[in-house]
Amino acid sequence: RPLGRPIKVLLLLSSLHGGGAERVAVHLMQRLDPERFDIRMGLLRAAGPYMGQVDMSRVLVASEGERHFNYDGPNSAQYTTGKVVGGAVRAPLAFRKMVRDTQPDVVMSFLKGTNLLAWLSLFGMGRSRPKWIAREGNNVLSVIEEESPNRIATAASLGLTKKAYRAADAVLANSSDMAQGLIHDLGLDPSRMRMINNPIAIGTIQSQLDGSLPGAPKRPFILTAGRLEYQKAHEVLISAFAQSGLWRTHALVILGKGSKLAELHVLAASLGIGEYVRFIGFVANPYAWMSHAELFVLPSRWEGFPTVAAEAMAAGAPLLLSDCKFGPRDVIEAGVSGELVPVDDISALAEKMRDLIEDPARRAQMAQAGAERVK
Repeated sequence: RPLGRPIKVLLLLSSLHGGGAERVAVHLMQRLDPERFDIRMGLLRAAGPYMGQVDMSRVLVASEGERHFNYDGPNSAQYTTGKVVGGAVRAPLAFRKMVRDTQPDVVMSFLKGTNLLAWLSLFGMGRSRPKWIAREGNNVLSVIEEESPNRIATAASLGLTKKAYRAADAVLANSSDMAQGLIHDLGLDPSRMRMINNPIAIGTIQSQLDGSLPGAPKRPFILTAGRLEYQKAHEVLISAFAQSGLWRTHALVILGKGSKLAELHVLAASLGIGEYVRFIGFVANPYAWMSHAELFVLPSRWEGFPTVAAEAMAAGAPLLLSDCKFGPRDVIEAGVSGELVPVDDISALAEKMRDLIEDPARRAQMAQAGAERVK
């Protein structure tokens, strides 16, 4: 780049639906020094709860994006003929046009699906190709396994992912164990791997702790937050809540929306605890809920770096997380600033929830240690 001008950066995402990855992109748009970085964002669709937090004059959106690139919902739902064709042909062309229009020095794409599209869009550009950072924020092998309808699709997806990530100038992971996992699982060159934990806007979070809690139960509550999809294992938490007996004194509050909502309602009712489980949906300010929760629980089957858990820690909640791959051990120091239980272990989760709720002093110690760690 010419001396004296900012580095031109283009961030590529499918939309601003989702969670951690989208919030990271918004943080970069808001916080990078404009004297050092000329930063733009490219979206396939102008959609998602974070659209109001970005300067739209710096956002490029694919034409007819709502028609061709509606990828919301579980990953497994994307394996239809129309969406595969749209993803393989239209989306790379849309991203390629954005690259040509903005002529960035650096492109950074977010998550596996968009990374594959970015790889296709940059293919064959030769010397005019910008540097490319493929940022990964999830457990790639688990995502491929969950989204693929059969073994043939699994093998094909894994093969393409390996090729794409090996073509990147750098692969950026957001937790320590994920970085090592990507090197091993995708056969990546360790010299191209980088790791940066997700940013946590502590000041912003703490400024919103006194917000209202519409729909809050009239009793103490345990809280979780995340998309209502298989990855997040809400059915494990609901079953553990029933088994623990904590429904006699506490409510379970679930923030988020997704395809499993009806199924989870049926499960809670079948366990006889339906009136004690509150499905609140998406909320713009989850931090007020976190600050009032007696315990924040995240039972995920896999993660990358569970941003929502770190945000709950910044809001003052004590944490109980599943020991999944990847990220919980980057968020907490186990036994000090939070507790871990095995993935998919209903009994262990029920027992640990009960132990922590019955020990307010222990929860206070965890919350204090967490407030220091999240800094």
